[in-house]
Amino acid sequence: MKVLVADDDFGSRLVAKAAVEQSGHECIVAADGSSAWELYKRHRPQVVVTDLMMPGLNGLELCRAIRSAEEDSYTYLVLVTSKDSREDVVAGMKAGADDYVAKPLDPFALHTRLLVAQRVTSLHTDLARYRAALAEQARTDPLTKLHNRLKLSEDLEQLHYRSSRYGTDYSLAICDVDNFKRYNDLYGHQAGDLALQSVAASLAGEGRESDGIYRFGGEEFLFLLPGQTVSGAETRLTRALEAVRDLGIAHSGNPSGTLTLSAGLSAFVPDHRVSSERLLKEADMALYTAKSAGRNRVEVAPEVRQHTRS
Repeated sequence: MKVLVADDDFGSRLVAKAAVEQSGHECIVAADGSSAWELYKRHRPQVVVTDLMMPGLNGLELCRAIRSAEEDSYTYLVLVTSKDSREDVVAGMKAGADDYVAKPLDPFALHTRLLVAQRVTSLHTDLARYRAALAEQARTDPLTKLHNRLKLSEDLEQLHYRSSRYGTDYSLAICDVDNFKRYNDLYGHQAGDLALQSVAASLAGEGRESDGIYRFGGEEFLFLLPGQTVSGAETRLTRALEAVRDLGIAHSGNPSGTLTLSAGLSAFVPDHRVSSERLLKEADMALYTAKSAGRNRVEVAPEVRQHTRS
């Protein structure tokens, strides 16, 4: 573990540093609370051993600052107090400390606290990893492994906010597998699932790293294209539709004889700074137009067609 020792007394720092290193841990030292806070932000140690009374931030203030700054990690805080300061111990616990040791510092006492700290911080690390995995799972479509509608809702809200604040553009498109019900009827739902997985992999393999691709529902997919003009987005979608056609997935119920996509596109561009809900509706209507016009094509919403210049 990485352990930060904060104490304004030189002798106490030496004793604590030796005890930490003899326990097999890396030690960082600070001679006052303000330096300790800066070192904490830079190194993010798993354990902080802090004296109660120090120049700059005192031990209680340092504990509160660390607790306020924590996110997914957990820092084990040990407060160093005088032997008869019960009120200080209680105040330290209320400020966020996990344990305390009395002065003069006993290396064995500190060693036992570090053993407990290692167990506690290890547990918190595991919990943080499990929480992150669950959060990712909740935002991932189990069939296609693309992001799902929950993640789309979060990403679209953030993208729309940034674009509105800074005056940047983004495009949004809804894609749909052509005649997919007929595909399922002809080849079965298992084949339909495999086809959706292939389409998703093809779409994910195209374009920029910043582009967002989501399973919107059923056989529908949605693209979020940050910083993309209407004409640039149309080109991007045209390539995506070509990539799906190039998969050569047989579909005798489709006029082309292979699986194809249709797409409807709208955009957040100058003179069309509308809500994200409006953009979704426009893209959906453009998709309907693409279907009506024969499928296997990209249709741009009429509200943004005038912005097709790059």
